[in-house]
Amino acid sequence: WVGMLEHYFVSAWLPSDDKKLPREFYTRKLDGGLYAAGVIVPTAAAAPGAGASVTVPLFVGPQDQDLLKTVAAGLDLSVDYGIFTVLAAPLFWLLKWLHGLIGNWGWAIVAMTIMIKGAFYPLNAAAARSMGKMKLVAPKLKALQEQYANDKQQLQMKMMELYKKEKINPLGGCLPILVQIPVFIALYWVLLSAVELRQAPWVLWIHDLSAPDPYFVLPVIYGVGTDLIEIKRVER
Repeated sequence: WVGMLEHYFVSAWLPSDDKKLPREFYTRKLDGGLYAAGVIVPTAAAAPGAGASVTVPLFVGPQDQDLLKTVAAGLDLSVDYGIFTVLAAPLFWLLKWLHGLIGNWGWAIVAMTIMIKGAFYPLNAAAARSMGKMKLVAPKLKALQEQYANDKQQLQMKMMELYKKEKINPLGGCLPILVQIPVFIALYWVLLSAVELRQAPWVLWIHDLSAPDPYFVLPVIYGVGTDLIEIKRVER
């Protein structure tokens, strides 16, 4: 098959595989910033005075993966999650499963996010402990930097000795975050690509989960909440 994608929708020519006919797929750049994609298939030989025809179905519709699987083999792969497909596909399955239990896509997203954050809680806790230790030794590190300001090699050696003495991994606060980045990028692509979220209501004024918050309430709540969390961490 050959197709062209729009956000949430796909149009594709679906030549039959029954007779294993040879075919030629093509793409062309047209004038005015337009593009064309198609397929050329042979027709049966027509006797003089007779006719011959070939049928190639055209699918135009939403990128519903369950539907696309039934239309043509591999057509469901037109829902592209990028390089993190190996993570995004299970996340989408989990999201659909939660929706089947809850019955609302918005709350399914909330539930899945809580589950993911819960799974990563040990890593986040370890990162927080590591950053806390780094704050405690910050005065000692500053003293070393002042003492060995003109000897970078000696400074590195003294810093490593301090880390070893205090049992601190200087990367301990970063590595847990790096592990989580691919998962949340995959989650972003799932939420961006899922046609199921298009025009799906959540609560109150949120009537379309694929559209931005029209009143910017959620971004403000997120920003304020993030700042409060950071303030609490600094206080600790």
